[in-house]
Amino acid sequence: MRLDLAVTMPPSFSKSSPSDKFKKMFPFLRRTKDKDLSKYIKNIFGFYPRNITLYELAFTHKSVADESVGNYRLSNERLEYLGDAVLGAAVADFLFKTFPTQSEGFLTEMRSRIVSRSSLNKLSQKLGFEDLIHYSHNGNMKYRSLGGNAFEALMGAIYLDRGYDFTRHIIVSRIIKVHIDLEQLEQNEVNFKSKILEWSQKEKHSVSLNLIDTKGNKHEKLYTVEVVVDGKEYAQASDYSIKGAEQLAAEKTWAMLEEEKSKAGARKS
Repeated sequence: MRLDLAVTMPPSFSKSSPSDKFKKMFPFLRRTKDKDLSKYIKNIFGFYPRNITLYELAFTHKSVADESVGNYRLSNERLEYLGDAVLGAAVADFLFKTFPTQSEGFLTEMRSRIVSRSSLNKLSQKLGFEDLIHYSHNGNMKYRSLGGNAFEALMGAIYLDRGYDFTRHIIVSRIIKVHIDLEQLEQNEVNFKSKILEWSQKEKHSVSLNLIDTKGNKHEKLYTVEVVVDGKEYAQASDYSIKGAEQLAAEKTWAMLEEEKSKAGARKS
């Protein structure tokens, strides 16, 4: 089926709003040579950007965002929000068509593994994002999800520049089919948060994952999450992302539940 790339541009990013107009509005973005960034996008994704400033913004971390518009500091955060939704929809569509006989649980788990922060961080390293992202190099700051966030922001930039159908095509043909090993992904470690939630629904238990502590500044926050099962506190874990802390705490809790199950079985025998 032929992919129609003649998509309708959102009004604020139409031909009446070209790249040079954005550069006049946001001159601080002109840190990357347009031709170099355009060549990179062409080499990796197979097309030239129409509005290069969107792509420059996608690689601009909030730590170096000096300009503001209203309550928003000009960085890649809004594009990251948009790209997260676009990426999730495109991956869900691909998996639904690729695995026509698999369950909803399988599809959800596979999508989670593809779009997880750790997966996107590794992918961004593989694609060489570290040479493109503009961020503060303060040695006291740690940006564990710098690459993954920029990847989502880039998907948001492509969507605004070329539309959803084009972006979905890029995600499938240039990302999933080139860089994602689906067979290996099926064998990867279990998503323990999903596993516990599925177990709780099946066995009629109440489970909650609660954020109980946050430490550090806005660039280096350490989150602590606790898992509670049927009102009983189980495991706690900390990580520099809430999702990471949830997974670690869920993994510890699952091990404790398995141990309880094993002891209960031994008593019955």
